[in-house]
Formats: sequence, structure tokens, C-alpha cells
Amino acid sequence: MTPKNDKAKNGVISHGLVAENRRSRYDYEIGETMEAGIVLTGTEVKSLRLGKAQITESYASPEKGELWLINCHIPEYLQANRFNHEEKRPRKLLVSRKQLAHLGEEVSRAGNTIVPLKLFFNDQGRAKLLIGVGKGKKNYDKRETERNRDWNRDKSRIMKEGGRG
Repeated sequence: MTPKNDKAKNGVISHGLVAENRRSRYDYEIGETMEAGIVLTGTEVKSLRLGKAQITESYASPEKGELWLINCHIPEYLQANRFNHEEKRPRKLLVSRKQLAHLGEEVSRAGNTIVPLKLFFNDQGRAKLLIGVGKGKKNYDKRETERNRDWNRDKSRIMKEGGRG
């Protein structure tokens, strides 16, 4: 079994996790998820292979028959001098027409948004984005999620100790 983040000698990711939006499951109630390809330039791929990207404040938006990733931060590749990319440019996501139509319907419903969950390289070395349709949580929902998480943590600790108190 290969490790989750397979790095070569000099810290370059050949396949595995590049960025994760850990806050998304706290802020949104994620329904269905799907994998989408992402259109990148050469310097963006090199920067991603170094493991530097942030998807925490980004979202996906269906516009003009295409799906776009907005506000994703991929830093400049320092060795690329004048051929570098813009750090926060909109990037096209690759999904089928059927998936795009389904996502468009989901977003048109009140309160739904397309949230990026994970950015990774698959086994073929292609950059992929795991996206999910999420509905924003209210503050009381967030508190309930936190309460359940704390209780599960305490419950597992109690079970591990063997019920001794």
C-alpha cells in the first residue's frame, strides 16, 4: 500500500494529496461529491507538485456552459521567471455535460454552492479536484457538529480505557 502523500527525493509530489479544504465540512453540509479535472498551465502544475496550493476560500461556479474554479490560490513557480501564471486566476474544471447540468440545477436551489474539498494528483499524475454540493450551515448547526465530534472523541477515549472512571 502506498502512503497518502508520496514524495520523491526533493519534495516533489508525484501523486497524492496537494491541498485539502478541512473547513468545508464544518461550514457546509456536503451532499454528493464528484471528481473533476482541472485545466492548468505548466508552471501551475510545477507549483502544485511542490505541494503549495490553497483551496480554503475558493468555490466553483457554472458560467456560460462551463464550470470554473474561482479564488483558488496557486503560488508562482519561482524558477519560471517571466513565463509565470497569475496566482488567483479562474481555472476551468472538466466535467461531463450531464454532470454540469446536474450541478447547475443544484446551485440554482437556494443556499447551495459547489465547494472544493480536495486537490490531488491521481495515479496517472493528473491534477484532480474533489468537489461537493454543499448547503451552508447555520451557527447552531455548527455548534451541534462540534458537540457531536467532542462526544465521539470522549466516547472513544472512555472505551479505550475500558470503562474505568
